[in-house]
Amino acid sequence: MPVQGSQRRLLGLAANQTGARCLEVSIPDGLFLSLGLVSLVENVLVVAAIARNRNLHSPMYCFICCLALSDLLVSGSNMLETAVILLLEAGALAARAAVVQQLDNVIDVITCSSMLSSLCFLGAIAVDRYISIFYALRYHSIVTLPRARRVVAAIWVASVLFSTLFIAYYNHAAVLLCLVVFFLAMLVLMAVLYIHMLARACQHAQGIAQLHKRQRPAHQGVGLKGAATLTILLGIFFLCWGPFFLHLTLIVLCPQHPTCSCIFKNFNLFLALIICNAIIDPLIYAFRSQELRRTLKKVLLCSW
Repeated sequence: MPVQGSQRRLLGLAANQTGARCLEVSIPDGLFLSLGLVSLVENVLVVAAIARNRNLHSPMYCFICCLALSDLLVSGSNMLETAVILLLEAGALAARAAVVQQLDNVIDVITCSSMLSSLCFLGAIAVDRYISIFYALRYHSIVTLPRARRVVAAIWVASVLFSTLFIAYYNHAAVLLCLVVFFLAMLVLMAVLYIHMLARACQHAQGIAQLHKRQRPAHQGVGLKGAATLTILLGIFFLCWGPFFLHLTLIVLCPQHPTCSCIFKNFNLFLALIICNAIIDPLIYAFRSQELRRTLKKVLLCSW
């Protein structure tokens, strides 16, 4: 990505020259590649399972499949960039600077567009679940497969377009701030929708409990379980994505400050957290489905 600090660009940018003593978390290349490989395999299985089972060809699973594809591209592009860097450093890959620059730009566009699309599909899944709860009777007329496909196409086109602009104008503060605002907007959207869904679930549980004259235990149990799930979902999202966008924010606010420069040196850690999110996403959104798990078993048995 074309941002300042210690980064994974093929041509590299200037390292921190401030001389300040920094806490830098080193991510070994082997660990980075291993995380990417796990994410790659996991998300390939999700895409294969959804593609194989016609019962999963619904709008909801369309968004989940596209999320898995986005996470797959995030992991794959970062693995490719790491592998190219290692080959260049080892002298096993000889290429002119112009070729390396072009390759770097292509990888950066893929990485950036897949990150943006991943965030968009997380938001789309939240909106889909919200409509399924609050407009249950009209859900199948509101969220149709053709509409879902148009949303998917719009997300991919917008992600590629904006990521290309980001790579081209990465040194403009306005571009970085737009990315940060986009992340905050997705965080607020997800938080508002899921909190509203949790409140509706608690009201529903309370109504059922009143019918059975068991008001407090059932209501409290649903509330605690829902709050725990919501905390985990949003907590993982913020923990994995937040540091990367904090990095972008600090580039705009304090690019030369020693403390900010120390944070820039942990950019590889921030990328690793995003790949960890790509590993966790299938566990949250895909593998909890019994239908998908059954299909996944068939896919794995056929592969053997």
